[in-house]
Amino acid sequence: MQEILQYLKDHGERLDSEIAAGMGISLEKVSSQLNELAAKGEVIMCRTTRYTDNKKVEGMLCRVAGYIPPASPGRKPKTPM
Repeated sequence: MQEILQYLKDHGERLDSEIAAGMGISLEKVSSQLNELAAKGEVIMCRTTRYTDNKKVEGMLCRVAGYIPPASPGRKPKTPM
């Protein structure tokens, strides 16, 4: 389960099918581990439907709960005061 958390931290919000493909494990195993992580409050999941090339793709969109990724390198806009 820690591998899935680390994968989500590295790659951001992903569908369960994208996690399974990226990690090379079965979708059923990913789904069961994500359900356990969601029950613990470590992952936030929601059902989503995407259309890719007029093809309907349904899945669970997942992200790490309460995680704010580090700022990307480069210039940042100045905040007005």
